[in-house]
Amino acid sequence: MITRCLIRKKEYYDSVFLMRVAKQIAGQRGILQAATLMGTEKNKVLLADIGFESVEISSATPNDLIIAIRAENETILSNTIENIDQWLNQGVGETGALSYRTIEEAVTHLPRFNLAVISVPGQYADREARKALEQGLNVFLFSDNVPVESELSLKEFAREKGLILMGPDCGTAIINGIGIGFANRVRRGPIGVIGSSGTGLQEFTTLVHRFGSGISHAIGTGGRDLSDQVGGITFLSAMDALESDRETKVIALLSKPPGSSALEKLIQKIQLCRKPVIACFLGLKYQPTHEPIGCKLVRTIDEAASLSVQLATGNLPSLSEKSQQKLEERIRQHRSGKKSEQKYIRGIFAGGTFCYQAQQILQDAGIFVHSNAPLQNNPKLKDPMHSTEHTLVDMGSDEFTVGRPHPMIDSGLRYERILTEAKDPQVSILLLDFILGFNASLDPAGELLPAIDEAISEAKKRGESLTVVASVCGTEQDPQDFNLQFKKLEGAGVFVFSNSAQAARFCGLLITGGS
Repeated sequence: MITRCLIRKKEYYDSVFLMRVAKQIAGQRGILQAATLMGTEKNKVLLADIGFESVEISSATPNDLIIAIRAENETILSNTIENIDQWLNQGVGETGALSYRTIEEAVTHLPRFNLAVISVPGQYADREARKALEQGLNVFLFSDNVPVESELSLKEFAREKGLILMGPDCGTAIINGIGIGFANRVRRGPIGVIGSSGTGLQEFTTLVHRFGSGISHAIGTGGRDLSDQVGGITFLSAMDALESDRETKVIALLSKPPGSSALEKLIQKIQLCRKPVIACFLGLKYQPTHEPIGCKLVRTIDEAASLSVQLATGNLPSLSEKSQQKLEERIRQHRSGKKSEQKYIRGIFAGGTFCYQAQQILQDAGIFVHSNAPLQNNPKLKDPMHSTEHTLVDMGSDEFTVGRPHPMIDSGLRYERILTEAKDPQVSILLLDFILGFNASLDPAGELLPAIDEAISEAKKRGESLTVVASVCGTEQDPQDFNLQFKKLEGAGVFVFSNSAQAARFCGLLITGGS
């Protein structure tokens, strides 16, 4: 085993692009690990944590690209380093692409454009976002590690200028039919949605599409927007924008529980809104004595999508995709092949929102689980690398993505976790999610099917039956093709649902015996 680090001075790349590059390099034969990161202080600490340390790395600046590779031998490593540009040059210099050195230069040449997408190290995000706002541009801020004080200042400035700042750490948006970040290909339509979570927006927009309607705009806010520190500034500005938009007939709101003062502001805005509003606050422990005027409160994202379509079109989509008889038959099959010690569910999620929503659904069924990102009243895992009893793990959290691409891009760590969980004789159910769309893996089901097959086979050898339940988030128009991914999983014996809430509900039925 041999390790080498390469520093490319003053060579900046978007973080999503670098995650994909790292995945491609790591997939080459003989490569044990690969990381491609900008030289921020946080990234250098992350590299040290996974065993990449050198004088060159310590001297790198946030404007320098760090390429760290661990290979089986010198020949493989040298060949990879020599050919590094074949990955870095992908997508660069495409025909028709325009390149500008500064925001000011871009605005001069493209005066009709009104949105800037910013993905720079967190310490520079405030400066670049402010420049864009000063130029009259709305901002999609993908960058994370932005102090909450900077977020508040930027959002107040955006509000003063009549603009919207989405983020920081904003993963998904759809503006005028154009997907940004981790978005899916969905039809245009009468429903606007505002969400603090990227995967939450993906689930909602794809369900609306599959229910036969469409999305006017999907506006991400970043996860802290509805905290009392920020006060819901982007949520409130986005509501104003959607209320004024002639194409939007219904407005949906998706978030974890807001802060108390932020919620009061949001309720006041809802009561003044002239359009119907659907609100889904995942994990909200209390219910108001009455709903705000003009608002319908729902518990899960699939319910929010269904009700939005009903209000926008007058037609109620069916949430049930499998007959009661088929569900009961599957529950009987599940229980008949189990040993008495098989009693636990293990959820291995790429989508943090799906992990959180599944915890809520299981809690409602009286099932409390351990998690590295626990819902209120659920215990926190002592070690996120090791499950205990019922466990749901968000594998997109920082402890799993150090020096590695997000699991929506690279399924490697989820592959290993599936095999690890399947070795536990107390495990009865594996719950997985598969997320399609732009910038995600081109075949997420195909990447994990070998692990699923091996896990089921190993359980059979021990005389056990392992049940695998999954959800797929996407559309038939996505590059991965929703229908193709669905059929691949079904063909492998996976019980598949078209949204994460249904998959979690089914797991609850399996654990409780359908009672």
